[in-house]
Amino acid sequence: MSNTSDNTPTGGFNAVELDDEVLDATTDRSLSQGRIVLNRFLHHRGAMVSMVVFALVVIVAYTSIGVGPIPGWWPHSYKQPMDVVNGGAPTIGFFHLGEHPFGQDNVGKDYFALAMRGTQISIMIALVVGIVSTLIGTLVGALAGYFRGWVESLLMRVTDMFIVIPLLVLAAIIGQMTGSNGPFFLAVMLGLLSWTGLARMVRGEVMSLREREFVSAADALGASSFRIIVRHILPNCLGTIIVNATLSIAAAILLETSLSYLGFGVRAPDTSLGLLISDYQTTFSTRPWLFFVPAVMILAIALTVNFIGDGLRDAFDPRQKGKVK
Repeated sequence: MSNTSDNTPTGGFNAVELDDEVLDATTDRSLSQGRIVLNRFLHHRGAMVSMVVFALVVIVAYTSIGVGPIPGWWPHSYKQPMDVVNGGAPTIGFFHLGEHPFGQDNVGKDYFALAMRGTQISIMIALVVGIVSTLIGTLVGALAGYFRGWVESLLMRVTDMFIVIPLLVLAAIIGQMTGSNGPFFLAVMLGLLSWTGLARMVRGEVMSLREREFVSAADALGASSFRIIVRHILPNCLGTIIVNATLSIAAAILLETSLSYLGFGVRAPDTSLGLLISDYQTTFSTRPWLFFVPAVMILAIALTVNFIGDGLRDAFDPRQKGKVK
């Protein structure tokens, strides 16, 4: 009886080669954390539908009447009064838009153009508020959570000062003082007031991460505090930051609407969705479309952004067990 050779003969079973093939196949199928998050988000039906609706709203709003010197495809201006058609009522039908699909306001301005201008301003304010508040909240939370001690005490006491004052009251005061400077300046001021919630959340995340081994290793290798925070800690807080930034945009839409409705937000001759509701609230019983059009736009923007935020939250949550193909 002959001994079995160490080398597998041609055509025989080679366990080493089989293990290599299995390892290669497993490696090909492995997904990065970013890819897993993306796949979870893409499988969130509510977020996907909301992204499509929100994208359509943005595209129509900014292409219809144009932006600045760039003209749009809609023939009427939101500034120019015209002869009243159809008694100012909407001309939209089942198979046609008509000359004024959303009707005309009290002086004959095309209401579709006015609604699109209001949507532009409201979206711009919401985005600027979201960006400014996210930057400030992330900075304050990261510094307070990492350095602790007197730095944390000082930053958290400042945060508490902003928290104890109702946001709407503080925003109304700032809006009254700065509203005449234009919507962009108003948006920056609102962003300076809306960062406190994110700061507290980032602080908690950073406090837990700063005790981890990879942070201690980076510190032992001589990395600066700035590098540790930016390169090692904040990337691990990215999920919390992105989700809260998205939800702050939806909250900013409602905040701007409330301020403009109360007369502390966007001022004429410009307009916003909240200002349109405020201007035409008295026409609710006689010309309801002047009230419902901006109300529906506000509802659509706020709901879609909230659903997108929910989808991002579920995607970044490691406890989710959705498909990651």
